Amino acid sequence: MKLKAAIFDMDGLLIDSEPLWQEAGSETLHEFGINLTTEQYHSSTGLRTEEWIQHWFHYFNIPTQHAVQAVETIIQKAVSKIDANGIPFSGSDSIIPFMRSFGLKIGLATSSPLSLVEVVLRKLKLENSFDAITSAEKLPFGKPHPQVYLNCANELNAAGMECIAFEDSFNGMIAAKAARMKCVIIPAVADYNHPKWNAADLKLQSLTAFDEEQLKLFL
Repeated sequence: MKLKAAIFDMDGLLIDSEPLWQEAGSETLHEFGINLTTEQYHSSTGLRTEEWIQHWFHYFNIPTQHAVQAVETIIQKAVSKIDANGIPFSGSDSIIPFMRSFGLKIGLATSSPLSLVEVVLRKLKLENSFDAITSAEKLPFGKPHPQVYLNCANELNAAGMECIAFEDSFNGMIAAKAARMKCVIIPAVADYNHPKWNAADLKLQSLTAFDEEQLKLFL
C-alpha cells in the first residue's frame, strides 16, 4: 500500500523536552515524599500526565484525591520549563519539508495537552507545518493505545497502513504499531541499545539520519 502520510510525536522527538517533563514530574512527586529513579521514570515515558500520575500514585499508594491537582501542577511546571528551556532536536526543522517533498501529508500525534503543543510549535517555528494535529489529552486512553494515531490518520484521510510514524518512546512505538503504521524509533541515547526497540521498523540515532535511502524502505 502506498505511503500517504508521515506522523510525528512531539516531546522527546522534535524538542528535547523529556528532561523537563522529568523535572516537573519528579518535583511534583517529591511533594509526596517520592523520589523516582531514572529507570522508573523512563518506564513510564510516553504516558499522558493523567495516566502517569495514576500509575505512580497506585505504585506508591498515594491517596488519589490528590491526583487532579498533581496533574495540573505537572503540566503547569512542564509548560513553563519547556517554554523557557526547551531545545529543538537536530533535524526537527528539516524532516517535515523533506517528507513533503515526496508528496506526503504531515501530522502530529502527541500525548501532551494542546496548550503545550502551541508553546512548542511556536518555539520551533512550526506553527503552520502540520496538516493535522491530534492530542490524547481528552481521549479515554492515551499511548500506548493507538487512538491518537488513528485520529490523526483519519484527519489526514489515510489508513494506518498508509502512514509512517516517528517516535522516541516505547509507549509511542506500541501505539503506532497498534495503529498498523510503520514506525521509525529514535530513542534517547542512554536507552538506544535496549532490545525493546526491536518492534520498530527502523531505529535511528537522530532525525537527520532519515534520508531518501531510508524513506525508500517504506515507499
